[in-house]
Amino acid sequence: MAVLGYAEIVLGLLCFLFLRHYWKHNKNSPPITNWPVVGMLPGLFRNASRMYNCTSRVLQHYGGTVQVKGPWCTGVNFFITSDPMNAHYILSKNFLNYEKGSEIRAILEPLGDGIINSDSDCKFELFLMKVVQKKVVTGLIPLLNHISKSEIEVDLQEVFKRFTFDNSCVMVLGFDPISLSVEFPKRTYEKAFDEIEEAILYRHIVPNWCWKLQRWLQIGQEKKLRKPWDAFDHFRDKTHLEEAKFDLLTAYMMQEEIVNMGVCSKSNKFLRDTAFNLIAAGSDTMGASLAWFFWLIATHPSVETKILKEIKENLMVKDDKKWECFGIQELDTLVYLHAALCEALRLYPVVAFDPRTAVKADILPSGHRISANTPIIISLYAMGRMEEIWGEDCMQYKPERWISEQGGLISVPSYKFTAFGGGPRSCLGKAMAFIQMKIVATSIIWNFQVEMVEGHPVSPSVSVVLHMKHGLKVRITKRSV
Repeated sequence: MAVLGYAEIVLGLLCFLFLRHYWKHNKNSPPITNWPVVGMLPGLFRNASRMYNCTSRVLQHYGGTVQVKGPWCTGVNFFITSDPMNAHYILSKNFLNYEKGSEIRAILEPLGDGIINSDSDCKFELFLMKVVQKKVVTGLIPLLNHISKSEIEVDLQEVFKRFTFDNSCVMVLGFDPISLSVEFPKRTYEKAFDEIEEAILYRHIVPNWCWKLQRWLQIGQEKKLRKPWDAFDHFRDKTHLEEAKFDLLTAYMMQEEIVNMGVCSKSNKFLRDTAFNLIAAGSDTMGASLAWFFWLIATHPSVETKILKEIKENLMVKDDKKWECFGIQELDTLVYLHAALCEALRLYPVVAFDPRTAVKADILPSGHRISANTPIIISLYAMGRMEEIWGEDCMQYKPERWISEQGGLISVPSYKFTAFGGGPRSCLGKAMAFIQMKIVATSIIWNFQVEMVEGHPVSPSVSVVLHMKHGLKVRITKRSV
């Protein structure tokens, strides 16, 4: 799922670390001094764990926008904001002045230039529905049945990562790697994606000159990057040689050939980048979204009960018939399920930050002056926890906040509910993301009961995507509906 521009999120990771240093001081004290030479580096290493929640509290304390300065040798100087008016201004009103910038593009080089800028299409939504439904029936349900019968614990986040990776490969490359099975085979090619993400994270932690020198000398983390990069090239080329099925990458290549009158102008690198972006956006973020959703309903049984009730009432499911999968038209009637998914994405947007760079000097609606070429990061995670937007109960998981008195869904502006971005840069795969989440959610909730393993810790990991640090250990039992 391309929840927000997947290729734009990593710059925000560093800001967590610096902002934690603010919070260590008395709430009534002025912003912390930027120490000579080291800047805020001591705070960075001393408080590197609870990044996301810390950032939310600091932004709330400083009125929603704060300037962060790091050690002089790193050149770190940027703003971070959770102010919805600033977000609206950056993403919509003056979006032409806020782009990725050269430094962000350099850091995100491993992701390449392959984002396809086309709107979601009904034929692709139908294609996705068929792919997901097939994987649910042939892969997910049999696996969960096996886990239930065996009475074993399982990492549900790992299950979702395998499920969404297989679906994305089928969608993009027309090839199913079958990483989701009872045997839990080694995830050779998917691991290449994880290693590329690690390389991107590393580039944000060290100064630019450091990783660029490593790239030039082909040593350290930059040398490691070459192997997964080549592995994905091999994976993509191998699948296209072996398979002759329809897929998005082939369709895209055909479209380019038509536009260029039979001459495909796209390089091998561009096609690799396109495939990588589509698979990464469709698997990593989607798997994380499903994990957080099922953790929330496992810890909020009343929400699960209401979803079950809605399925029975709206899909006219008979007790004597065990459905495994539902279609788009049926799922569109499930208002409470949609609200429950939105509420999960509000609290745990799998892309926690959206970094931009000011092209020209500007003044934000909050009154902060931004110099040209200054990075500014929108904290999507913090925005989902703002009382000013969501009320005093903003920390509660409450799907009802999305439903009107008449029983319909409440429309929330994209600059307030920012899980899918906003303005011209809104996520193109939003509709497809909800289709996949609803198919998986209804199939599992209707057929199984998910119970958390007692004592298992759940917290966000420090990564490109908001995964669970320790996974999601659960027990699965067959539901007798």
